[in-house]
Amino acid sequence: MAATRGADVIVIGAGIIGTACAWRLAREGLRIVLVDNLGNGATQAGMGHLVCIDDNPAELALSGYSLGLWREVADRLPDDCAWRGCGTLWLADNADEMAAATEKQRRLSHSHLASELLTASQVAQLEPALRTGLAGGLRVTGDGILYAPAAARWLASAPGITRVVGEAAALDRENVLLSSGERLTAPNIVVANGLSADALLGSQFLRAKKGHLAITDRYPPLVRHQLVELGYGASAHAASGTSVAFNLQPRPTGQLLIGSSRQFDSLDPALDGDVLSAMLARARSWVPSLAALTIIRCWTGFRAATADGLPLLGPYPDHPGVWLALGHEGLGVTTALGSAAIIAAQIRRQRPEIDDTPFLPARLCTTTGISHRIEEAQ
Repeated sequence: MAATRGADVIVIGAGIIGTACAWRLAREGLRIVLVDNLGNGATQAGMGHLVCIDDNPAELALSGYSLGLWREVADRLPDDCAWRGCGTLWLADNADEMAAATEKQRRLSHSHLASELLTASQVAQLEPALRTGLAGGLRVTGDGILYAPAAARWLASAPGITRVVGEAAALDRENVLLSSGERLTAPNIVVANGLSADALLGSQFLRAKKGHLAITDRYPPLVRHQLVELGYGASAHAASGTSVAFNLQPRPTGQLLIGSSRQFDSLDPALDGDVLSAMLARARSWVPSLAALTIIRCWTGFRAATADGLPLLGPYPDHPGVWLALGHEGLGVTTALGSAAIIAAQIRRQRPEIDDTPFLPARLCTTTGISHRIEEAQ
């Protein structure tokens, strides 16, 4: 067996959540070993929308908190992270959705987050490419976009982080065994490897939600904001079935990134023609001129969702020193820095800046032992 490497914390997973945890902990003076399996996970496949979501109070608290942390580092991000504070424009198709926009504004305002209700004519003036006949919208100015793979690389490059390429095959208290046979040791282990975590832990915490995205060729600017229909929430939080919703992002390259879709419990990376067609048709129904643009690439990815829709952030019950940072579904990029701040505070036995109670893994944990222990894997 290869020599053991020591650290204060081992972080398993080098997507946006794992690298954010490693960055935050290293910034606080801890020695970090980051296990990177060089996979193509959710961070590589996602949209990179930094969006304040208010579907429940805990989600609103975490996304709002994390967005503030992103804005604090925005001027330090390299150019390839493609940070833009473009804001989100939530679109109301009818009077009922306009009422939902009003309620959304109330919730955001209660959390001291700026937003602006817009009439139909104001929406048309801001985004003339949208179809006519909309009821209005809600503009959330503090939202933004970035290119998550580049942001993860930047986070992982922080001083104090040692990156180890490999696959975590087993773990127990203070030890992680890589598939190469190398053993890593640390008093704290953060499991942040998305859908791969259940196999490592012997648990059933996570459920896959497959999504499709498409991107156009480069064109002169067509839209200014991230555009999302107010019906998106119903699609995002559906408990079963397949759904699509309009979500359009202007990229700094002049391209347009088109989403979104959700399919449950599929790990087949192949494009689903029916789902993709429905997603693109919905996008064209909101922005008719998309029909004249060339799409140069389509792909799929897999979100890791929990049963109650909230991430798992905190100690794994009955396993001292093991911490979970999992199950962010479609909000991993948005909530990465906030999640990392919570994990860092917990490991350092400090009080997090927001209430971490809704995210603690104990609410969903029913297992009593990590099944993939070191001695069983050797």
